[in-house]
Parts: sequence; structure tokens; C-alpha cells
Amino acid sequence: MKDLDKYAKLVVDYCTSVKKFDEVLILGSLEAMPLIRELWKEVVMRGAYPRLTIADDMLSEIFYRYAPQELLEYVSPIDKFIAEKITVRINILSPQHTKPLISIDPERVRVRSKATKIFTEIFMKRDAAGDLRWVVAPYPTNALAQEAGMSPIEFEDFVHKALKLYEADPVSAWVAQAKKQEKIVALLSKVDELHIVSDNTDLVVKVGGRVWINDDGKNNMPGGEVFTAPHEDSIDGFITFEYPAIYRGYEVEGVKLVFKRGEVVEATAAKGEEFLKKMLAVDEGARRVGEIAFGLNYDITRFTKEILFDEKIGGTIHVALGAAYLKTGGRNTSSIHWDMVKDMRRGRVYADKDLIYENGHFIKDFT
Repeated sequence: MKDLDKYAKLVVDYCTSVKKFDEVLILGSLEAMPLIRELWKEVVMRGAYPRLTIADDMLSEIFYRYAPQELLEYVSPIDKFIAEKITVRINILSPQHTKPLISIDPERVRVRSKATKIFTEIFMKRDAAGDLRWVVAPYPTNALAQEAGMSPIEFEDFVHKALKLYEADPVSAWVAQAKKQEKIVALLSKVDELHIVSDNTDLVVKVGGRVWINDDGKNNMPGGEVFTAPHEDSIDGFITFEYPAIYRGYEVEGVKLVFKRGEVVEATAAKGEEFLKKMLAVDEGARRVGEIAFGLNYDITRFTKEILFDEKIGGTIHVALGAAYLKTGGRNTSSIHWDMVKDMRRGRVYADKDLIYENGHFIKDFT
């Protein structure tokens, strides 16, 4: 991948603001070693202490396939210590296989998800308190390219553009993106009720008093969304998702969710319905929405089956079942956070009955 030096500086300086004696955890697969080496160098040059965790999809599959029940339920105190003590977490999305758990019994995934809920809670609390700086950033692997339906070179170019590395100064480009999104945050922060209307969708969501977050690339690179947590008991109506909903390699197509007083009361899918219902039964919070968001990165124009890109597609919204980010004011807790993306390029959004968004864009009069 070209411009790895620019990319590493973007992650270390802009996304995570690495400082002297920070404890920096870098996670990634062996395929991402060219970027990991650049990150390691930049972290050390800033006087911070790096540590590396190598992810391997086959090792993950082995664990889920062969671990006895008590090990699936086990919470490592060492993992807990690291989660509580690191000051910076850089997660390089670089899978060797995009569906390593596809043949694993969903019940085993559910059991493990329930056991590791504590890590989600630690992360959410530290994120809300501001004592953990973190980012998820992609490295183009053949597995991601194949899943996206692109050649390796085409996908590298796609990632390069989505990250704004084509700019002479990517940091300045992201600062400009942040300013545009801040205007939308200012608009939405005054809204009590959103009414989302599109193909097979009619959804009312209460967001008054909740905090809208400007995702400008500090936590997700690429950034390009604004999000909040709806009131837990407020969502009524129904929504369908044209794009597949993907969670840990499981692909669920044609999802339709019906809500009453904030809870999913009916869930159907054209493919993967059994898995969908298993995940909704993980815990009480899995049936409620922890996030609602608008995708605003218009450099991303196509669906890739990777949520890091897809939730940012310009002209989309997404809804996440499960855990809310505490800094939004949301209170829903769950061991899952499952984003589902809806194309709104033929849709409309009303804010307290005023039309503010149409065909994938906020109306200029309101921004």
C-alpha cells in the first residue's frame, strides 16, 4: 500500500495523539506488518511504549471450535488488566479471512459474547471518561478485497481514497471534514424527534437531550459519520435494510425489524434469520438500539461488506442493536453492538416534522 508513512502519522498524531510514555497497544494480523512497522516507529519516536498483539483468524476459529464450555465462559484477568491499563489502542483491521466463524454453532458465539461483555463495558466506560484514546483503521488485505468484490489493486485504491491519503496533507483534509460534520451535529442537537421514511421503512426515533458525536476519524479511520444513542424506549415503527447485516462473519440478508416502545418485537430475514434471532437473545439489551447515525463520507460510494467503510457511505444511515456509547448519554448495555446499514439515497428524514434530509444529503437550508 502506498503512502504508509503518511498513514502512520495520521493514526499516531491525528487519530490517537500519542504522547510520551503512553502505553500503546497495536493489534493486527501478519498481513498488516508493513503498516505495523511504520506505526511502531512513529510510536517509539514520540517516546511512547508500544506492544503488539497479532491476530490470526484460524487461531480464532480453533478457539471457538474446540474450547470446552467453561473456557468459552472464561474471562482472562490478564486481558482484563490490559483493557483497564492501556492508554492508546490501535486496532488494524486486516483479516486473512472475513468469515472465520461461519461454520461455528451460533450458540457458542452467543456464550462467548456473553462472557466477554465485561470488555465491552470497560471499553465503553473508559471511552466515556476520556482516559482511553483508540482507533480502528484498515489495512487492505486480499480477503477484504475479495469480500468487497474488488481486485487487490482496486481495493488498495479504494482504501487510499477513503482515508484521504490522496491529499497532500490528510490531517488538514480530515479537519475540513470535521468542520462540515460539526454543522450537522449542531443541527441535530436541537432535535427531539427524527422520522425516517424510505422504501419499506417508517421509523420514529426520540433523540432529544442525547449527545451527537462527530466521528471525524479520531476513533474510526476512515471517519465520516455523526451518531447518537436514541432514548431506549422511544423507537416505534419498522425498518428494512437493503444491505446485508454482517456480524463476526455471519451474513444476514433482507433484515426487517419492527419496534414497539424501543424494543424489537419482530425480526425477519431472507437469509440468516436463525442467527439474527440468536443474537437478539444474547441479553436484554440486544433487542434495543444503542446507536443511530448518518453516513457522510462521500469518498466511499460502494458497499464492501466491511462495516468500518459501509457505515460511513455518504447517503446512508445505520442503526446498531445493543450497546450504546456512554458519551452519547445512552444507557443501553449489551455484549453486542451490531451495525446495520440502510441506503437513504431515495429516503427522507424529518426533524420535529421539518424536512432536513433528502436523497442522501442534508438540505443546505438546515446546515
